[in-house]
Amino acid sequence: MIVSVIAKTATTSILRNKTRSLLTTLGVVIGVASVILLTSIGNGLTVFVEEQFQNLGSNLLIIAPGDIVNDEGGFNQESAALSLSSSKLSLSDVKALARIGNPVTAVTPVIEGAGEFRSPQGKKQGIIVASGADYTEMRNTKAALGRFFSNADVNGSRKVAVIGDKIASELFAGSNPLGDTITINRIKFEIIGVVEKKTNGGFGGPDLDSAIYIPITSAKTALGLDKISYLLAQVDNKNNIPYAKRKIDEVMLKRLNEEDFSITDQSEILKTIQTILSTLTLGLAGIAAISLVVGGIGIMNIMLVAVSERTKEIGLRKALGATPNNILVQFLIESAVLSTLGGMIGITIGVVGALLLRSFFPATPSLNSILLAFGVSLATGIVFGVFPARKAARLSPIEALRYE
Repeated sequence: MIVSVIAKTATTSILRNKTRSLLTTLGVVIGVASVILLTSIGNGLTVFVEEQFQNLGSNLLIIAPGDIVNDEGGFNQESAALSLSSSKLSLSDVKALARIGNPVTAVTPVIEGAGEFRSPQGKKQGIIVASGADYTEMRNTKAALGRFFSNADVNGSRKVAVIGDKIASELFAGSNPLGDTITINRIKFEIIGVVEKKTNGGFGGPDLDSAIYIPITSAKTALGLDKISYLLAQVDNKNNIPYAKRKIDEVMLKRLNEEDFSITDQSEILKTIQTILSTLTLGLAGIAAISLVVGGIGIMNIMLVAVSERTKEIGLRKALGATPNNILVQFLIESAVLSTLGGMIGITIGVVGALLLRSFFPATPSLNSILLAFGVSLATGIVFGVFPARKAARLSPIEALRYE
């Protein structure tokens, strides 16, 4: 019996029991769809994080207080909070770093803290970001309405504020906030601009649309914030970042001890986050792959039932000359077809689901995950189909014909 005839016989047997065949493949369908959807979500998280880092500026070095960056480039969370509260960074450090010149094109200090914001329409908790006039360019933070504060505002310690998009919509709904005042921790500031929408603050990230940006001198005089959270240094080209990092380290070591500061760049932070997200994606895919194993067990159980139901048919085929290998191949083909069918349906559901998610989140189905899920589903069908196929192949034709 040639393979094409065996395949036709196997396909006919599957089509004879459409409902049972479809239910048999359900576990594989769920498994494949889950793998594709979860890996798409994991890939989407990576894209989302990369986009947010692009929104926060490029070619930046961050000089943070304390030894909060470990040898792998990640954050030492245990000492981060303590270091920020006892920061030894100062405005004189900014002047010293600015004297480095090329490739360091700009340096600015940043003070961040929580605050309560009030307007006649209500109040809201958010983030206070106090910095120099260079912050707008370095952090790619532009004003959608009005303007960002200038060097004159910083030098004059003016009580001016640029508010986030969410603050504008919640505390100044239906009106143009430019020229109005907003109370920050009981101190009134004049609103001179509204920042363009940055992020929704999802996935544990800071809600930058609930931030208010003020001159760093105003933070010190009006709000009493005097501990510098970190310094930002912009480099002219990403290829010059290692050299700029060494020069900054040399300058800072003349002013502070090695344990009093850390220098890192956004690519290192991004690399650490990407490693975490890749591990998370693999873990999610592994959990989803369990469904494929369950689906394979389902195929094996149904095929065992099929062997019992078709015992006489197997005996008749053997009596007419079918070899054990013919029977083995027939049942393996049936199992493979079932798993392949489940894989194709699962791929369709997974890809369509990922595309639907793109309306809310950058879910990105990858060709590798699709091929891997399909390959595993096919292998699952073959592996779990071996036992029923061997059982069918070993049946004695005489005993099979007697079977009731």
